[in-house]
Amino acid sequence: MKTIFFHLTGLLIVLSACVPGDRNPGSGSEKEDISQYVNPFIGTDAHGHTYPGASVPFGMVQLSPDTRLGGWDGCGGYHYSDSVIYGFSHTHLSGTGVPDYCDILFMPTTGRIRLNNGSIRPGTGYSSRFDHTHERAEAGYYKVDLLDYDIHAELTATSRAGLHRYTFPGDDSSHVIIDLFHRDKVIESAIEIINDTTIAGYRRSSFWANDQHVFFYAVFSNPFTRSGIASDDQIINEKKASGTNLKTFLTFDTRENRTLLIKVGISAVDSEGAKNNLLAEMAGWDFDKARLDAKAAWNKELGKIYIRDEDSVRKTTFYSALYHAFLVPNLFLDADRR
Repeated sequence: MKTIFFHLTGLLIVLSACVPGDRNPGSGSEKEDISQYVNPFIGTDAHGHTYPGASVPFGMVQLSPDTRLGGWDGCGGYHYSDSVIYGFSHTHLSGTGVPDYCDILFMPTTGRIRLNNGSIRPGTGYSSRFDHTHERAEAGYYKVDLLDYDIHAELTATSRAGLHRYTFPGDDSSHVIIDLFHRDKVIESAIEIINDTTIAGYRRSSFWANDQHVFFYAVFSNPFTRSGIASDDQIINEKKASGTNLKTFLTFDTRENRTLLIKVGISAVDSEGAKNNLLAEMAGWDFDKARLDAKAAWNKELGKIYIRDEDSVRKTTFYSALYHAFLVPNLFLDADRR
């Protein structure tokens, strides 16, 4: 291991080129959990344009809550001053001055099915209130309580897939809304209900990127008991549809099993690529393992720079900045290298 020591504003910083098995310099017999010094909420207020959700270093997926539908301070989809979550989408920009991404929105709900987001008339759509006392974020993991539905939502991710874990209050009218009309101008979109546990589709949109393609393939841990597709907010009696304003609702009976997991692969190539990405990176349903794997990936990346300092505030400032630097550029190749 080659190590370089230098001082910067009172910090002793160690840059190391490590081989497998090396320990963090000065960390004792065990590797230090450097990810504990990452605060994903840094930059989500004022004009920071960051997001608090789950991603791995340079990941294709950035699974995070959306609290803004537009505007300069909504570039990352989230602002700390907001009190309403519209849902959880699978792509987000970090630190940019132009909004984009926020593709493929999923939102768990209960009660009456609502297909509009409630932005015009709060309380009438599928969105939900939240507060920061019931919210937590760390490197590779995010959780929040959706107060209007008494739903506990958790998110984690691999490089090319997102994993949702929703805990419902427990009845036969639990739903997941998929909104492909969310945010950017839609050029073209399509969705297909393949069977009672699988959905696939794509979305072409235009904003900062003139023609952005995102394909997705989603698998649910429990079968849905009812489903429907809405085109231009009108329910159609079809299992597949295309258009520029598509939404889907899926209903689950959560009386015996309150927990629903959803794994979603994405691709810029095609739905088969999204499916293969999901199979390559998230074959099982172990949410806690996926969360630990994401944490390990961050510790490996952040561990390239080690700080020897007793001030945890300074370490949080430094490693949160390093974390934001390692969110981009985003992976674009599928698992099959397309």
